[in-house]
Amino acid sequence: MTCREFMDTLYEALGTCEISLADRMRLEAHRLFCPRCAAEERKLKAAWKLLEVEGSEFFPEPPAFADRVMERVYAEEADERDAPGLADEGLDPCTGVSFRGWVVTGFIVLISLGTSFFGVEFSKVAASQGSSFLLPVGLTIGCVLTGYGAIFIGSHLKEFSQRFLK
Repeated sequence: MTCREFMDTLYEALGTCEISLADRMRLEAHRLFCPRCAAEERKLKAAWKLLEVEGSEFFPEPPAFADRVMERVYAEEADERDAPGLADEGLDPCTGVSFRGWVVTGFIVLISLGTSFFGVEFSKVAASQGSSFLLPVGLTIGCVLTGYGAIFIGSHLKEFSQRFLK
């Protein structure tokens, strides 16, 4: 057991007061052979006893702390509900891109991938490599279009469900 493991196990033992027999034996064995950890344990136990004064709390909870925190949480939620959001302006709340922007970008991606076969360099590479070159190109185009479609549908799932599940 290392000194770090000893201290971690010791913190767990003081916090929960329940450790296994094997861990207790490992603590005892380490304590016997490491005087530095034994001294640290004595200091830690002394500090723990100071904090556990019977009948009083050493660190009392601030008055109405939880109430103040919850008031702020509720106020922020109310502000978010009342403020006009991106959805009111026709924008996607996650990305800030409009539905029309997604469709236009999709058509640009589709056209650019489809016209890649007409490039001069592509025809030279395809002629030298043969038809086996078309398989990775087709897979790449399919993966790009599938990925774009999945992101588009995933980011507009609420709109699609409202439109098609009426």
